[in-house]
Amino acid sequence: MMISTRGRYALRVMLDLAERGGTGFVPLKDIAERQQISKKYLEIIVKDMVAGGLLEGASGKGGGYKLVRKPKDYSVGEILELMEGTIAPVACLAAGAKECPRAAACETLPMWSEFDAMVRDFFYSKKLTDLFRKKS
Repeated sequence: MMISTRGRYALRVMLDLAERGGTGFVPLKDIAERQQISKKYLEIIVKDMVAGGLLEGASGKGGGYKLVRKPKDYSVGEILELMEGTIAPVACLAAGAKECPRAAACETLPMWSEFDAMVRDFFYSKKLTDLFRKKS
């Protein structure tokens, strides 16, 4: 499984907003500068994050983006799945996948299922606050 730039950048945006205390809207240009990511690319990403209910956006003076919930209430798994579509290692384990006609006879399915559970448990147990850089 390879996490794309969409997933990685979405996490960086969420962390950037979380580390600013979550109060008030943060201009996208400020996030783009701090994260060294193209503002144009971030516009596409945050649009999907707003549509997916992770962020709230406001336009005009004093506008920008902010978290909808407290940072501790976001799991890395939900952020990645929104941006990546699925974090399942094989198509037959993705949410909404049609049942594979070979599932009963598939000798590799137990391994993929175990791996899927490990990845899912890992990412869904990590909260946004777990990623904060420890300031020394």
